[in-house]
Amino acid sequence: MHPVMKLVAQRLALGILLLFAASVLIFAGTQILPGDVAQSILGQSATEKTLANLREQLGLNEPAVTRYFKWLFSALQGDLGTALTNGADIAESLGRRLKNTLFLAACAAVVSVPLAIALGLIAVRFRDRWPDKLISALTLTTISIPEFLLGYVLAYFIAVKLGWAPSVAMINDSMSLFEKLQAVALPVAVLTMVVLAHMMRMTRAAILNVMQSAYIETAELKGLSGLEVIRRHALPNAIAPIVNVVMLNLAYLVVGVVVVEVVFVYPGLGQYLVDHVSKRDVPVVQACGLIFAAVYIGLNMVADIVSILANPRLRHPK
Repeated sequence: MHPVMKLVAQRLALGILLLFAASVLIFAGTQILPGDVAQSILGQSATEKTLANLREQLGLNEPAVTRYFKWLFSALQGDLGTALTNGADIAESLGRRLKNTLFLAACAAVVSVPLAIALGLIAVRFRDRWPDKLISALTLTTISIPEFLLGYVLAYFIAVKLGWAPSVAMINDSMSLFEKLQAVALPVAVLTMVVLAHMMRMTRAAILNVMQSAYIETAELKGLSGLEVIRRHALPNAIAPIVNVVMLNLAYLVVGVVVVEVVFVYPGLGQYLVDHVSKRDVPVVQACGLIFAAVYIGLNMVADIVSILANPRLRHPK
């Protein structure tokens, strides 16, 4: 087998193993929570008979291992169960919410990824000069502030004081694309400021590491300009670590939007999870945790595979 295919197969197998381990942790975490699920659903006035009937209906009397494998096999077949609070199909509800979360993450990625790479290139071009110091200071300041605080500050000044964007990011299928973009402007701004610093710093570090190579000095001696050297020689050879950090931040944009969605009351997966955690709706919490784990592990696996494919020593081992 070709070394590249072997490494890709190893990454795929490791991703599946990690997802299995994550499913075990998710199920175990929801089972060790204090309190009785049946009691929290029926309330304190429920009789022992009704509690026993509900526990039997939910399968709570079965061993934990049996319940785990039933849940796992059902999830693999696309059946995530029904919500305890309203009886709605979880897979159907998750589908709508996941679409909204992916839309928010995609909008933030379209803004943040090109901006981070551009700022990283500018920082390299003007290394240790005022543009580099200004960019680093601004991005590190934004990443040091918690997301919820950034969200409330932007909502106060931009939405309340200036009225440039809505403070509540509500979207639905009847809205046009422009209306949706206007509605998610503030959450996208918060997410962009949060992930921008990490991607920019990694882009800068990766290109500076390549700039110390001998072939970069040769290109400079040939008379190429600084930007031309970066564009034609440094950036292509620094693409692997840049892709890694971009994928990690894309995973954060999907998985780490819980706080931002709650702040702006956005109808996404994070808001859906928080709503049902407060109601102790265990099947919904398990399904959301599994989706988040699958997205995070999947994007990290893609980052590893792209890094492998971007490495010429692995593509051409001889």
